Amino acid sequence: MPDEMKIAMLGPRGVGKTSLLAAMYDQFESTVGLTNLQLIPDLKSSAILAERLGELKSLVYDFEAKGGIGYTNDIRSFIFDLGKRGSKPSLRLKFQDFPGVYLDAKLPEESDKLEDYYESVKDMMEESDAVIIAIDAPALMEGRGKWHEKINRPQQIKDLFARAYQNLKSPRLVIFAPVKCEKYLQNETSAKKLREKIKEGYANLINFLQSEAISPWVPCAIIPVQTVGTVVFSMIEEIDNTPHFYFHKTSHNAMYSPKDSEIPLLYLLRFVLKIHNHNSNFDWGPYKFIRDWFGKQEDIKQAAKIALEACQSHDDVTLLQGDKWLKID
Repeated sequence: MPDEMKIAMLGPRGVGKTSLLAAMYDQFESTVGLTNLQLIPDLKSSAILAERLGELKSLVYDFEAKGGIGYTNDIRSFIFDLGKRGSKPSLRLKFQDFPGVYLDAKLPEESDKLEDYYESVKDMMEESDAVIIAIDAPALMEGRGKWHEKINRPQQIKDLFARAYQNLKSPRLVIFAPVKCEKYLQNETSAKKLREKIKEGYANLINFLQSEAISPWVPCAIIPVQTVGTVVFSMIEEIDNTPHFYFHKTSHNAMYSPKDSEIPLLYLLRFVLKIHNHNSNFDWGPYKFIRDWFGKQEDIKQAAKIALEACQSHDDVTLLQGDKWLKID
């Protein structure tokens, strides 16, 4: 059994957590896959992600799409083994994708279990070495922010962090990952507005992460991901106080063309590599295996460094804090 790192996928239902993970894995080959590293999903993860990837690619066949693709109410773990090509993997990445419905204030037919659901999410975050917060970009950007609180639930997410991140003694990586954000990355002006809206919409959480007790341990970054690349937000139709989001292709001939989907994975590798290189009086604790892993496999360390060159100065990534845990010397 390889050593394991846990990554929590956090976000409301329907925002696209599983789609984000599918796109991340799909585009991994274009960067890290060109080195001697390989990322292998287990059979169950491979089947689920292949199905979701097919749904993502099919969005380009409808010129006008409503909403996006479906969501699940099941707790799922996606397991990837990382190692040298042709060799037994030595590091396991376990992405824990809990149902976004768990953030709902009231669950149909299961309201008596709501407290247990919240507790399970908190426990998952406590156990995770990194958290990726999937953000519904149109809900954040459109309608003067009318739907942001209802759909993205930033205050509730902040409260989860406040409960889970107590007495931290080891570093944790936090990534804000806006999805369905193609419309807002067309130029630097719109990209800047997206970054500002995220800082504004998640101000309470960012302030918490920047507090004196938390900030030394928690690097965090904004990493927009275009999971399709050629499908952009079009309009909102409000029916019975419920928003219905519509999207359209950039042109009739536009094909599936994701962008930056692999960058969150590369930042996770960057985080792992930095922990290995850290040479101060650091209590390795749960990360001791990382030091041993890279120390014994110099070729994997060098391959990771090559891959990380792709995200060293990425234009659309905004590092909010904790650069000491992400800068590669």
